[in-house]
Amino acid sequence: MIFTVAALAILVTILLGLARALLGPTIYDRILAVNMVGTKTSLLIAVVAVVSERTDMIDIALMYALINFIGVVAVLKFISQGNFYTAGKDEHSK
Repeated sequence: MIFTVAALAILVTILLGLARALLGPTIYDRILAVNMVGTKTSLLIAVVAVVSERTDMIDIALMYALINFIGVVAVLKFISQGNFYTAGKDEHSK
């Protein structure tokens, strides 16, 4: 019963995050909302794993969270620099 309520609450926050991703005034609001949706999705996978007593799904939730983090960092780097690579120059070396 309590896990069902938790899953429903997570689904509501995912829907709110999707609304923020669609309506966000800035690109950073949208990226933050997509990051939140990814985090809540991994939490939902973990709740489903506990309910179904399949602990191997916890590994899937952890991998999904890592992929979500790496993806958000990559998108933020692309937005701030305009590319995914450096041209071989370091800003500290002159």
